[in-house]
Amino acid sequence: MSTPAAATQRADFWFDPACPFAWVTSRWIEEVEKVRDIETRWHVMSLSVLNEGRELEHDYQRAMDENWGPVRVIVAAAELHGAEHIKPLYDAMGTLIHHEKVADRTEVVRRALEQVGLPAELAQYADSDEFDRQLRASHREGIEKVGQDVGTPVVAINGTAFFGPVITRVPRGEEAGSLWDAAVGLAAFPHFFELKRTRTESPTAD
Repeated sequence: MSTPAAATQRADFWFDPACPFAWVTSRWIEEVEKVRDIETRWHVMSLSVLNEGRELEHDYQRAMDENWGPVRVIVAAAELHGAEHIKPLYDAMGTLIHHEKVADRTEVVRRALEQVGLPAELAQYADSDEFDRQLRASHREGIEKVGQDVGTPVVAINGTAFFGPVITRVPRGEEAGSLWDAAVGLAAFPHFFELKRTRTESPTAD
């Protein structure tokens, strides 16, 4: 008698393209897709929204001000050209920010739009609040699943959301699949809430 095929599992991933921790975790999800039957849906959130109204150190506040642009452009692209552009734009922006170390967010937006074949005119939305309602709604959807005392990434695993997993290096192959299996197990237990330890290294994009 044949064994029934396992049901497709689902990950909902909320990211800010500027966040290095979200970037590493997103690359892990890509590795999981190679070795497990999962469907991933990608959603924007914003560190700039998350930090609104907080007293921040000057340089961090400046970074929050600059980080509105990329996420606004992703939302505008999704609204005007379709949600299928969310992930390719994230990939392009994330590569520029975290691998090529492009600091100028205007350049990040321009080059990312060019790479994915979207109109250059979308760059104007980096400085526009026209789609901020949709941006805030997507952000709120992720945050409401986990609570306010979190950052990026937010990952919902088969409907149960957590801040994280926060990892600093990308596992590959079956190691990535095993980490996913562990996360699925934790998400399936309704009374599990948190694991945490002090980080001893910064995230590595490679």
